[in-house]
Amino acid sequence: MNTGLNIGDVVFQLIAFLIPITCIGLIVYFIKSSKKRAKQLQRIEEKVNKLSEKQ
Repeated sequence: MNTGLNIGDVVFQLIAFLIPITCIGLIVYFIKSSKKRAKQLQRIEEKVNKLSEKQ
């Protein structure tokens, strides 16, 4: 009977652990980047409005 730790089991456990962590990380990254992009777009719109008012 083999009761030792097999390398295949360790690799499987690491992959099974990293997949959900990676998914959560990607979701957080996309939410943060979309908020940042929205703020940047708002600043650009304000600048364009100021420039168009001066003319």
